[in-house]
Amino acid sequence: MAERIALEFSRPVSLETLRAGQLEQVVEASPGERAALARRFHIPAVTRLYCRFRLTSGPADSFEASGFLDARLVQTCVATLDDFEASVAEAFSVRFVPAGMESDDPDPGTEDEIPYAGGAIDFGEAAAEQLALAPDLYPHKPGAAPIELSEPEPEKPFDRLSALKRRS
Repeated sequence: MAERIALEFSRPVSLETLRAGQLEQVVEASPGERAALARRFHIPAVTRLYCRFRLTSGPADSFEASGFLDARLVQTCVATLDDFEASVAEAFSVRFVPAGMESDDPDPGTEDEIPYAGGAIDFGEAAAEQLALAPDLYPHKPGAAPIELSEPEPEKPFDRLSALKRRS
């Protein structure tokens, strides 16, 4: 029997509720859930997490969802190592599909699919996944000087021979 992982931010909604026409879901994380998500994502803090989903029924028990993520988090600047607060506000679209029915399409341009099982869709975990995808991978504190990366000069083919000639 597979071990069930406890999720930090879980808001399951039964498929019967969704089929009955409740096709808008709003989830907001509590302070404890935000702290647990910050630990999961290895960031100093999540100070706000609000997510809205609007669903339409699709074929074979799938649901198309458009959503909006509104979050505030504390990140660490890669240039100064100072913590700073950043906002995330973005629209997204995903498709909820029964587990095992995910597409094999490797195209990164296709709509993200989130599998569900057990007769419910977990909108909390879906919001957490959107939050994980949203922040800048190399966060910079506003006003921090950019990191200058210089590449070494390429060695010219006869530089070593010139150096040997100078020694003799």
